Amino acid sequence: MFRPTPWLVAGLALTPALAQQTADKVPTALVQVTATRFAEDPAKVPASVTVITGEELADRGATDLRSALALVAGVSIAPGGDGGPASAVPEFYGLKEADAFLLVVDGVPFGGAFNPAMSTLDLSNLDRIEIQKGSAPVMFGATSFVGVIHVIHKTPGETVNGARLAFGSHGSWGEAATLRLPAVVGFASSLSAGVEKQGFDDPRTEFTKGTILWRNRKEIDGGNVHVDLSGAFLDQLPGSPFPRVGTQLSTDIPRDANHNPDGAFLRERRVGLTAGFDLAVGQALWTTNLAVSRSRQNVFRGFLTDATTGDANGFRDRIQTTDLYFDTHVAFERLPLTKLVVGLDHLHGVGIGEGGDFDYTVNLDGSNPPAGGTLPPAMNIRIDDRRDFTGAYVFAEVEPLSVLVLEGGFRLNHTAERRATAFQDFTVPAPLVKDEESRATTKGSYSLGATFTPWSTGVDHLAFFANYKDTFKPAAIDFGVDSEAGLLHPETARTLEAGVKGALLRGRLTFEVAAFRMRFKNLITSNNGVLQNSGKEQFQGVEGEFAFRATQDVSVRGSYGYHDARFTDFVMDFGGTPTQLAGKRFEMSAYHQGALGLLYAPKGGFVASVDGNYLGPVYLNKRNTAPAAGFTTWSASLGWRARTWEARLTGRNLTDKREPMSESELGDAQYYLMPGRRVDASVSFRF
Repeated sequence: MFRPTPWLVAGLALTPALAQQTADKVPTALVQVTATRFAEDPAKVPASVTVITGEELADRGATDLRSALALVAGVSIAPGGDGGPASAVPEFYGLKEADAFLLVVDGVPFGGAFNPAMSTLDLSNLDRIEIQKGSAPVMFGATSFVGVIHVIHKTPGETVNGARLAFGSHGSWGEAATLRLPAVVGFASSLSAGVEKQGFDDPRTEFTKGTILWRNRKEIDGGNVHVDLSGAFLDQLPGSPFPRVGTQLSTDIPRDANHNPDGAFLRERRVGLTAGFDLAVGQALWTTNLAVSRSRQNVFRGFLTDATTGDANGFRDRIQTTDLYFDTHVAFERLPLTKLVVGLDHLHGVGIGEGGDFDYTVNLDGSNPPAGGTLPPAMNIRIDDRRDFTGAYVFAEVEPLSVLVLEGGFRLNHTAERRATAFQDFTVPAPLVKDEESRATTKGSYSLGATFTPWSTGVDHLAFFANYKDTFKPAAIDFGVDSEAGLLHPETARTLEAGVKGALLRGRLTFEVAAFRMRFKNLITSNNGVLQNSGKEQFQGVEGEFAFRATQDVSVRGSYGYHDARFTDFVMDFGGTPTQLAGKRFEMSAYHQGALGLLYAPKGGFVASVDGNYLGPVYLNKRNTAPAAGFTTWSASLGWRARTWEARLTGRNLTDKREPMSESELGDAQYYLMPGRRVDASVSFRF
């Protein structure tokens, strides 16, 4: 197994020679760019927006997406999932789907025209994470319906030289370095690189991941030019989802059983290049970005098909995707009472999946799994998919009064997709079967919003906001071995959101409460591993959060979310019986979510944090006959901080809850459980 420890150690050794004295970054007022494309106070945005700074994440010891977003209202991150133990499945608005949200990294959709690339996400050297609820703004061609997670890394000029070493449960370890490199031909440069291995309670379950990000930026008259190069390798040994039998989880299978064949793996290699510029043109700022990424995945894994006999089905798959994202827009921020963005973008994706499946038998406790080399394929399938999303958009923000902000956006979308499949069954003499489909759609989407601030004094304020969004996007694709789904109908949604946000006590207390209702059509769900459109649905609820800084060193965050996610018209076949699901709640969607976190983080000395997360009862199935109880997880972090170093001990899921967190789309009636308790020790250095 490749372990790049030597080059990281060498990098750390060179750090003193490369280091420059860098003062601590002075905290500034929070800004967001996700909702508007220009830096703006979230208090003025007529949408639910949360900004978590990199400094706060470091204070809390958050190193993954679940811990990073643990205190955000209405958001629940399920670790793992079909993407492997390094991945995650976010939930917004009560919908927990791997592709229902939009993941953006430094302004570029991460995963491009296909699914969000969760497993290779890099959270090192962060400036902030912006979370916007509801549909993505019209400025993004790769859209979403329930939320946007925008990960923003520090620019080279903001980067602080440092290194981190970590060791933890189940043989876990990690090492990382962040360096400000010497300028070359006027480009400020930074390098972030790291490698980690994480083990788990479940046997034969772990991952090793390495990431690198080289950022370059050169200031020019009225703007800048930037070039970023990124790479990632990921080697995973996948665990198994836990099966349900009837109305409850199986009582015959240990919670940590792994039913994969021996030698199962998920491997991915990913590279990306982003280049662009920001250039002042008169009273406007012209921004252009071009991003290209390429990913290669190799998959060998299996799932139980009968949780009473141990019968299972596995597959081998090779997936290759190439994405190209281009965006150019002009932002006018100095017009009288108005800010305006006009732009054009194009998202191009090419994906190829090729593989076959096989049947095998495994003991119910996962012991003595068959060797992968002894399992001949039962079929061979190839899927070729090419998709293009093109859009022209305009977004305007008008401030006719000092207390009123109005905004609106419109996007004209043109999407085109062509999919070719080839299928051959080896179990019987059968010819190669080929099929090809294509679809093109031209459709508009739009948003309207308003913020009314009747009271403000200094930084304190009280603001009421509302927005309405009409959105659509082409259906997701599964590059697994199933070739039956074909091209599905596009998904559409109409969302209304209204709420209040504000700041009190000279900005020490901030809060937001918002209610939403979303009408959905053609949502993509899984039926026995086959993707399908799901008629009509409705999502509604209320979410609220607050942040209170009691002193300079002590702060509290809390949140609560109430979600009511239901089918309104969807007939699904269960064992040959068509069943109307109208009125049934979405599986794995809890009415209640809550979180509370306490942080003590002085500049020096003892530091500590504790987070509690509650997830209410859910139904495990669409017919709502299989209930699962709610549960609470606790995390805590203790450490000591000096001027140039920090030592920390962090515990996750301290009560060792192993409850279902997300449903597999590959294994029928199977659920990924919360990973067991883990404890990690780390030491960080600043140079």
